[in-house]
Amino acid sequence: MNSKKLVLFTLGFIALLVAIVFLVNQQDKDTQSNKKAEHPPIEQQPTMGKTDAPVSIVEFGDYKCPSCKAWGETVFPQLEKEFIQTGKATFSYINVLFHGEESTLAALASESVYKQDPDSFWAFHNAVFAQQPETQQHDNQWVTSEKLVEIAKETAPEIDLKQLEEDINTEGTKEEVKKDDDLVKEFNVELTPTIIINGVMVEDPFDYDAIVSLIEKELEKKNE
Repeated sequence: MNSKKLVLFTLGFIALLVAIVFLVNQQDKDTQSNKKAEHPPIEQQPTMGKTDAPVSIVEFGDYKCPSCKAWGETVFPQLEKEFIQTGKATFSYINVLFHGEESTLAALASESVYKQDPDSFWAFHNAVFAQQPETQQHDNQWVTSEKLVEIAKETAPEIDLKQLEEDINTEGTKEEVKKDDDLVKEFNVELTPTIIINGVMVEDPFDYDAIVSLIEKELEKKNE
């Protein structure tokens, strides 16, 4: 082999190696973008939708998180209309405590409402997020036991308000909150909202098209 052919061969070999490395890195990137894992258990979590739906959507959220409020107001209504109300998916909520005491108070209250009257949970849940102040006032304290009882009085008429207040002030639902916190750690939840669909952690929870694509892939698997 002359020197010219040797150079061409070497360049071709290097190009092949670069292509292989690129493909491997791309596969790693894709794997990181959609982290496949075990799906969070939802048996005792607040869940809406038909129980036999083939797709399970789980939100790890924090009542003090502005992004969670935004997700609930923009992305979730589309998901509810297109997939939950049509029986294709269920939706479950798991508490995250990233914002300290106020997150914990809201989580204790939500667990109490759910424990007393599951049918009232979602109205209470949405109302708590609706009370969240504008982003520039995000750090102001607004979650108090009094405020949570007031919200429940307006949205969950079937529950015992005294029991709710006791659960908040004495951590009467701390075991349920701890269960959620354990799931946050188990599934390495680092940001809120974190959305997991049939065991796949969504890279960008605000990319509705990507969420729809993932759900449709899961539906196709169920139909195979």
